[in-house]
Amino acid sequence: MAQIESNKAKIAKRVIEVLEFFDEDHPQATVMDIVRRFDRPQSSTSELLSSLVDLGLLHKDPCSRSYSPTPRAAMLGAAVQPKLVRDGVLTGLIDRLSAQTGLGVAVFGMVGLKVQVFNWRAGTRTFRTAGAAGFCGGQQDYLSDSAAGWLMLSTVPQPRRDGMIRRLNAEATPDRKFIPADMSAQVLSCREQGFASGKVGFGSIADVTAVLLPNMPESQPLAIGFVYEPSDQIVADSLLRTLNEAVRRCVEEPAPAPVSPLFEGNRQPMEMKHG
Repeated sequence: MAQIESNKAKIAKRVIEVLEFFDEDHPQATVMDIVRRFDRPQSSTSELLSSLVDLGLLHKDPCSRSYSPTPRAAMLGAAVQPKLVRDGVLTGLIDRLSAQTGLGVAVFGMVGLKVQVFNWRAGTRTFRTAGAAGFCGGQQDYLSDSAAGWLMLSTVPQPRRDGMIRRLNAEATPDRKFIPADMSAQVLSCREQGFASGKVGFGSIADVTAVLLPNMPESQPLAIGFVYEPSDQIVADSLLRTLNEAVRRCVEEPAPAPVSPLFEGNRQPMEMKHG
């Protein structure tokens, strides 16, 4: 039974890997693209992609034999998301920040004791990272090992927050141990200031400057930030002002005009008379 559950978990993970493969640099993929990226068997990868085509999540080009996500893949779960996500405002915000600065832009979320890259838009400036696939969406790191993680922790109410910090330290490898009081102070500073700036983690030497997105569901915070290799040309304070201004503009954009119902109550539409 345990082996069956393990196999199910592997299949679920591979489905997500496939969907996360696609981005601005990879709008299409062949079977071998997926095989090389994730070091998967060719036969099972081909079968998985075919299944995703049957489910309407991928489209297969009959000429190039390449795959691309369908609108259904993008719309899954969208109806119950916060307005920033559901209405595409967050995507527009990412586009604006990327075009304005040329830096990488990431959206971070919290999964248990880890911070995860929910979305990644690479910039024109590259930075060094230990990951085989580079810095990419879906990666996870411990909350205590990333400035974005400190920002996630800052949204957790007491005393649960201190409990999570103690657990993170207790479960950390010797090279990742920290002083809980110092970490609590760092997280409290993020809570009071509303932003975080420091190491991004995820096996990279890069830094991040990030702010929380407003109006997110309780216990499901989202943060957006610039990810960049430290440089004398990049000033975190300037990035913070850019982030805050862009987020403010998104939130303050005028609401769409009210919609009048076509049919009120139980009234039925009038039948068209012919002739």
